[in-house]
Amino acid sequence: MVLKGKSLSIASFRPGKRAGHGSALAAGLAAALAATTAEGHHGWSWAEGEQSELVGVIETVSMAPPHPALKVRAGDGVVWQVDLGNPRQTERSGFGAESARAGDEVIVLGNRSLDAGEARMKAVRITVGGENYDMYPERIRAD
Repeated sequence: MVLKGKSLSIASFRPGKRAGHGSALAAGLAAALAATTAEGHHGWSWAEGEQSELVGVIETVSMAPPHPALKVRAGDGVVWQVDLGNPRQTERSGFGAESARAGDEVIVLGNRSLDAGEARMKAVRITVGGENYDMYPERIRAD
C-alpha cells in the first residue's frame, strides 16, 4: 500500500486473531489509508483549476452517497458525469431529489476532469429552471 509516497505493510493485521498492540496499529494505519484514499478521490486534485460551463439536459439524478450526481447529455450528445457536493453541501445548496428530473435543462459551472478523455465535472454551481444551487459558493469565480 502507498500512503503519500511511502510503502506500508500491514501484514501484522490478521482478522480473527485477538487484537493486540500490533493489530490496533495496523488497523489504525488501514483506516488512515482509507481516509486518504477517499480524500484523494473526492478532493479537487483530479479536476482542472479553470472553471468551465456545461449546458445540457439531465438524464438521471442520483442522491446516493458518496456524492449526489447528475448524468447530463450535452448538445454534442456526450453524456457527462457531474459530481455535486457531498450530501450536506448539496442539501445546504437547496438541491434535493425533487429539484430536478430527467429532461430538465441544466447549466453546470464547474471544474472538468484533468483527463481530457473523461466526460466528468465537479459542479461548483448548477442552475435548473432559473434556480441557482451553489454547491461550493466560495469557489465560484466572478468573470
